[in-house]
Amino acid sequence: MSNKRYLSIFEEIKKKGGSLDGGDPNDKVLIIDGLNTFIRVFSVIPTTNEDGVHVGGIVGFLKSIGYVINMVSPTRVIIVFDGKGGSNRRRKIYPEYKQNRKTKYRVNRTYDFASQEDERQNMIMQLQRCVEYLDTLPVTVLSYDNIEADDTIGYLCKQVLTESEIVVMSTDKDFLQLANGRTKIWSPTKKKLYDEDAVFDEFGITAKNYIWYRVLDGDKSDNINGVRGLGLKTIRKKLPFLTENKICNIDDITDVLPESSDIIKRNYDLMQLQDVNISGSTKTKIIERVNQPINKLIKYKFEKMFLEDKLFTALPNVTTWLLTNFNQLNRYAKQT
Repeated sequence: MSNKRYLSIFEEIKKKGGSLDGGDPNDKVLIIDGLNTFIRVFSVIPTTNEDGVHVGGIVGFLKSIGYVINMVSPTRVIIVFDGKGGSNRRRKIYPEYKQNRKTKYRVNRTYDFASQEDERQNMIMQLQRCVEYLDTLPVTVLSYDNIEADDTIGYLCKQVLTESEIVVMSTDKDFLQLANGRTKIWSPTKKKLYDEDAVFDEFGITAKNYIWYRVLDGDKSDNINGVRGLGLKTIRKKLPFLTENKICNIDDITDVLPESSDIIKRNYDLMQLQDVNISGSTKTKIIERVNQPINKLIKYKFEKMFLEDKLFTALPNVTTWLLTNFNQLNRYAKQT
């Protein structure tokens, strides 16, 4: 998809979400994968404050959400974090789930910590501070024990915000299965907005059936092995119906690949976000939280924290930054 097409989509999004006249806060919802965003920026941004303390996670997180808010012009922002023990359900299905992930976040950073433990403690501090900053902004933060952000976001998109235009921000490719006429996925690393057409253009598989590509290919980042010998081209050749608009089911896939049915069923349970497996009580909590009044902007508190953290050089015009990115959201929040 060309850059002109991305721009035209964003202009359409802005038009739908940019006016308060008769608007509902849930008209245009930006959903941000919180931990995914934080880990990405913590790993690559070497920014320090005036005391020489690494604050790249805080600065990068705030700038990232400000950037996408300014680009999308949403009427509401929901930021979702993994809950404590969020991977437990998937580990019961597949004990090796995410077992390849070690405590290492040095991807492309020039800042050197004294030790790995020092880095871990700094990371925890910055993540906690990000949540404190979010408490002063007109956004909704969601996190539930034993639930991963993926599941919460899938539930929001498919069963809660059913009348909303939605943009999900994450680098997690699993979210591409949610792309449809009202839900788009923004990849901040690729600087690419995925609607149904963009998914098909890149993978040659319809968004409706993208989940089956993920199931068959696996996900190395989560330590989920796919079906051996199947890459994208082979998948399209063996299962040409994935290129069609018909929604395929698991029997359609296992009929073609019966010898791999166990892996296919396991990976589907691990990766599908269309009908997430979370408890009724948690679903009720999510709905209740979404229906609660949205936090209002507490400008003085944000600026006080900003001064405490000595972020002057990182965000030199903090008042302008706040008003540019959060003023419209605050006006919508006041309607709730």
